[in-house]
Amino acid sequence: MSDTMSDEQDLSRNEVADHLQTLAREIRGEGPADVTVGNKSVALDPASVIEYDIAVEERSPMLGGEREAITVTLDWEVESTE
Repeated sequence: MSDTMSDEQDLSRNEVADHLQTLAREIRGEGPADVTVGNKSVALDPASVIEYDIAVEERSPMLGGEREAITVTLDWEVESTE
């Protein structure tokens, strides 16, 4: 089974930085990480090694307006507790 939650908001730079710092604090260390998505909280169990992928996109004004985007992906195998 696969569940996906997403949330999109317009935030100030400082608010975005606060959300990223909160996420970083949750991922750091041992045990579960409580990740907030909109008005919900999800408990995740990050592995000791996490696949980290970052991509930056710069779109030309010729393609409908100048925009920049950053996509960060964190991916890990869930470790079995059995």
